Amino acid sequence: MSTSRWYPFTILGVSIVGFFDAAYLTIQHYTQFTLPCSITHGCDLVTKSEYSQIMGVPVALLGALYYLAIFLVVYIIIETKKTDYLRFIAITTTAGFLFSAWFVYLQLFVIHAICQYCMFSAFTSTTMFAASIVYFSKEHLRNVKISFPSP
Repeated sequence: MSTSRWYPFTILGVSIVGFFDAAYLTIQHYTQFTLPCSITHGCDLVTKSEYSQIMGVPVALLGALYYLAIFLVVYIIIETKKTDYLRFIAITTTAGFLFSAWFVYLQLFVIHAICQYCMFSAFTSTTMFAASIVYFSKEHLRNVKISFPSP
């Protein structure tokens, strides 16, 4: 399968998984139920920390909206076969990766607790970012024309 064919479907699938993870955390935020943290210990410390909201909006809700937006744009790209928005996806997944890196830093070095659901979100965000790097580096190389000077 060529790069141009696998890329949108990879992003589509990963964004669905990321959306359900972030939606689960959003539901937890609004219902206040205790997250079962079977792999790590500290989910509640992370999800109820002062860093779990930005200007009163839960980070999990922002994440769910991020994944939903990615999903919708990629779905439009697949359905219309118009690749105009692929750069938007690349830029957005880069921003998502940077936010994820920040939140992983906060968990490890500030809060000193790990939320497995948050780390899974960081993994999905990183996967989309990595797919974008692979896709655009191959597309760039495909469009580079190398010419050698005549002797």
